[in-house]
Amino acid sequence: MLASFRRHLDSWVARAFFLLLVATFVLWGIGSALPTLFGSSTTVANVGGQKIELPAMQAAYQRALTQVTRALGTQVQPTPAMRQGVAAQALEQLITQTALSEAADRMGLGVSKAALNQEVWSIPAFHGPGGTFDPATYQTVLRSNNMTEPNFLAIVRADLAQRQLMGAVRAPVASPGLLTREVYQFQHETRVAEAVDLPFAAAPPPAAPTAAELKRWYENHLGGYSTPEYRRIRAVVLAPETVAKDITVTDAELHAAYDARKAAFNQPEKRTAEVLLAADEAKAQALAKQWQAGADWAVMQKLATAAGASAVELTDATAAEFPAPELAQAVFAAVPDTVPAPVHSALGWHVLKVTKIIPGVSRSFDEMKDQLRAQIVADKAANRIADAAAKLDDLLSGGAALDTLPTDLGLAAVEGTLDSSGNTPEGKPAPIPGSDALRRALVAAAFAAKPGDPPTLTDGLQAADGSQGYFALEVSKITPPAARPFADVQKEVTADWTHDAVVREQNVAATAILTAVKSGTPFAAAAAGLTVRTLPAASRISGAAGVPSQLVEPLFSLKQGEATMVQTADGFTVAVLTRIDDPDPNADPIGFGQVRDALTKALGDDVQSVLTIALRDRAQPTINKALLDSVTQQSQ
Repeated sequence: MLASFRRHLDSWVARAFFLLLVATFVLWGIGSALPTLFGSSTTVANVGGQKIELPAMQAAYQRALTQVTRALGTQVQPTPAMRQGVAAQALEQLITQTALSEAADRMGLGVSKAALNQEVWSIPAFHGPGGTFDPATYQTVLRSNNMTEPNFLAIVRADLAQRQLMGAVRAPVASPGLLTREVYQFQHETRVAEAVDLPFAAAPPPAAPTAAELKRWYENHLGGYSTPEYRRIRAVVLAPETVAKDITVTDAELHAAYDARKAAFNQPEKRTAEVLLAADEAKAQALAKQWQAGADWAVMQKLATAAGASAVELTDATAAEFPAPELAQAVFAAVPDTVPAPVHSALGWHVLKVTKIIPGVSRSFDEMKDQLRAQIVADKAANRIADAAAKLDDLLSGGAALDTLPTDLGLAAVEGTLDSSGNTPEGKPAPIPGSDALRRALVAAAFAAKPGDPPTLTDGLQAADGSQGYFALEVSKITPPAARPFADVQKEVTADWTHDAVVREQNVAATAILTAVKSGTPFAAAAAGLTVRTLPAASRISGAAGVPSQLVEPLFSLKQGEATMVQTADGFTVAVLTRIDDPDPNADPIGFGQVRDALTKALGDDVQSVLTIALRDRAQPTINKALLDSVTQQSQ
């Protein structure tokens, strides 16, 4: 039968059927791709007469997503919602840039090649070790940001054209004189007040409280006399400190590290010198006498020019960096801030003054080996942490319990009871290894977890030195807050009750003074028996030394002669506004100019923002939502 079937396959009828079957499956399988094959649009957005194509959108999205991923850290992946937000923001930036570029093109604004090069060369990110533009660094930075050179240059060219446009718009913007004066007066107005202080420490002690009063106070403030919530946790910590204990450093590694950094550990002395170069000895001697007589460098530069000599300042230079060995020898033999006798070299006669000395540095291997060992250990620990974290994540994701984890991952086990501040019931910090950032993250996670939650690997956040840490924990018990027995806290209760009584007593006294002043009694009479002091002039922005910070805002709500009262950490202060000083802009041209410049910039920013929105709206952008969504889907 099989042989008969094979014979029938050789017939034209069977072949035609087979071709039809293949065509059907091919068309069915690629049906979703047909629109693309036959001219489907790849335009993500139309902006005026220009299009934002899919490749440009994908590149902008990837750059934005890379920045977000770096900010979140390698252990946190952006959610689909975050990706959509990043894509929407990247597209909005492209739309705005396209609208501005279209407006610049309509106005005929262009950018020369020289201006483009100068802009690129001035970007610090492209500078090499010498502090100038470095082509290799330039290419590396572009690659790390998923950007080609033509695309980058197009962005820079568009940005320069847009700056021309915005510069022309901002140029006529200036803060009106009336507005500047009003803001200046608001910021620089000062107020003077007379005040009396009623400190808590000066209040007479209240009568001793009765047992019933203390008990009632205790019952009304139980929250202040309760133990905190405690949590019993088990955790493992992976940090540089936990990994470092198993790391060894050989002498060969130490010597290699020292040799690699020898130039930094051993640096020659550097000196800064002001130098005059004259053609003959007579002119050099004359210049030296004038300099020795007390002329400063500015004067000597003018005198050198008049004498046909040249003046130069050599800053932080080693002996080898001076143009002549005789000059170098004289500079490094000179006493700072003195003018020695002129010295001759093949270049001419030099008159010099040393103005600064940076001592040389020479650190031996023995001096640096401990520091080098710590650095090598830190570097090795960072590498081990990354590998150990990946293994630990796999184990925990597979359901491994904390007490079954391998002992060769560099983990430190932590078990104990702590409160939300990370302290033990004894009031001491819980012994959690790692950075302060990791410790805070672990404690926060402990109080967010529930008993029974499986342990998961958590990024402990980077420490101040950039080191990374991880932890995983589980909560075994929660002890809720509980009121401490009255007998145990009676001393605290008594102290709190007494302080409250003193506060109330001083509040009554301060209120009586304030009420009397408001009723027309002179301030000195209302505050009889207390010292009335005149406070320094205070401003809205910075207050003044000697003026309680709590008093500044109320002072600027008063009319002259009105009184107010505030409570500070040490007591109460009653004050009467005695003088309002309006500033004179003519007496402070620098301050007035700073206000004017700040307002002009703010107004310019507003004008630029309004123009940008108007140009964007004028372009009437339309967005292909389906194509935009595909950008984020392809990157997941």
